[in-house]
Amino acid sequence: MTGFGKPFKLESTTGAQLSVRHQKAQGNALGIIHVNHGLADHGLRYQRFASALSTSGFHVFAHDHRGHGFTETSDAPPRTFSVQGDGVVKVLDDCAAVQAHALTEYPGLPLIMFGHSMGGLITMNFALRHTSNLAGFAVWNANFSGGLAGRMAQFLLKYERLRLGSDAPSRLLPKLTFADWARKIDGARTSFDWLSHIEEQVEAYVADPLCGWDPSVGMWLDVFSMVFAGGARELLATSPARHTPFHLLGGGEDPSTEFGNAAEQQADRLKNAGFDQVTTRIFPNARHETLNDLDEKEASEAFITFAKSCCSV
Repeated sequence: MTGFGKPFKLESTTGAQLSVRHQKAQGNALGIIHVNHGLADHGLRYQRFASALSTSGFHVFAHDHRGHGFTETSDAPPRTFSVQGDGVVKVLDDCAAVQAHALTEYPGLPLIMFGHSMGGLITMNFALRHTSNLAGFAVWNANFSGGLAGRMAQFLLKYERLRLGSDAPSRLLPKLTFADWARKIDGARTSFDWLSHIEEQVEAYVADPLCGWDPSVGMWLDVFSMVFAGGARELLATSPARHTPFHLLGGGEDPSTEFGNAAEQQADRLKNAGFDQVTTRIFPNARHETLNDLDEKEASEAFITFAKSCCSV
């Protein structure tokens, strides 16, 4: 199985030096997939997915978001989107820069944006805020049902910001998220068993120095901003992507997405707002990282089927 080559640096319009990985399509190219990774994650972890996409005729681009992996920028130290308070805008602008580069490399091909977890939040927010000609959006394992608990988390984060500053790791949110999700897994061996049933995948994540760290207060605030914006009725109703295909996926054993219910709730929001090409898939036995769990092959095939339909194949 071939994988990503060495990453290259792409200068974003935000000034960030984005670390980008790319894999070319095998045979006649059908389209381009832009992969957005999750929180405390990085693009290299998606190389198996990229290989499956490449074999199916898609060029793949995956970059490390601000504060993650090997991306470098003066206004975003590790674990932070931006010290200037405009982190979400810059994250989305970085995505636009990757897509502009991809379309320059392969002009005329349809482009589909894929996001897992935090990457799903980014993908949804991109669809709401950027007028674009993308062929499709895939939002996997993302939770836009913030509710009262999310508002309380925002309140606690703002309190921490007053005490610790935006760049310090949050002391409270890891307990309310990662640790809480781990407690909901029977017989968990590690703090991250909620990611996958496969022990080797969990161990690889735990051993990876670029994964599993505690985000800053500012990054958590940006994440919750995307949670609430992505589910906001007024933003959904005016999205330029209402007539673009959307593919939502969740895991029935994923505590971070209310055991898949969050994906179905977001699908309902989209349909109620006039999105007319929404498909939803729930894998009953999957935890959070569907691409690293027992149903990985079937999930990849489901996405490839969706991607080909977006490209009129």
